[in-house]
Amino acid sequence: MDQITRQISEIGVVPVIKLNNPERDAVPLAKALCDGGVAVAEVTFRAAGAATAIRLMKEACPDMIVGAGTVLTTAQIDEALAAGAQFIVTPGLDAELVKYSQEKNIPIFPGCTTPTDYHVAYKLGLEVLKFFPAEQSGGLAKIKAMNAPFPMFKVMPTGGISLKNLGEYAKASVIAACGGSYMVTADLIDNQKWGEITDLCKQSVAIVKEARNG
Repeated sequence: MDQITRQISEIGVVPVIKLNNPERDAVPLAKALCDGGVAVAEVTFRAAGAATAIRLMKEACPDMIVGAGTVLTTAQIDEALAAGAQFIVTPGLDAELVKYSQEKNIPIFPGCTTPTDYHVAYKLGLEVLKFFPAEQSGGLAKIKAMNAPFPMFKVMPTGGISLKNLGEYAKASVIAACGGSYMVTADLIDNQKWGEITDLCKQSVAIVKEARNG
């Protein structure tokens, strides 16, 4: 496991962020996350200005790990890298994007939920996979079942993760970190509720710590 992935795993939770107004919100959001002990962010390319958000967050919080999510093309990988992204997340498993990221020496976590996905990922030499959408695809029970024939992978489930089930996921040894948007909802960001975001991050960190040490 590379250093960036190891650091993400140590934090244990990855906010999945869609920013509609990066010029206004990227910097205070980055600081709110870091204040809550979650110095990592996946900025999705579902919103225009994702690269701008990545750049602004890295400039404001240089020690923060910022990556690009919902990446669908090699052009977006180039755009993310130019903005300072440190990891790539794709919703599905695209061998072209995996190989391109490997050539660029940047970690990539593709969305995988089936034995076929896992098998292709194995042949591509991956170590950490995004399991997306997690709850809708069978949740922790399926992740554990998939771990039997593919014990070489660690998993980052995203989709349906909340404070209610975060601990259950984090407790499992197969889990590297959990992705979630519950601490960075549109309501919280658009209404600039930075204090609430920080509080949710602190709660998340506490849950992960208790689950892993319990």
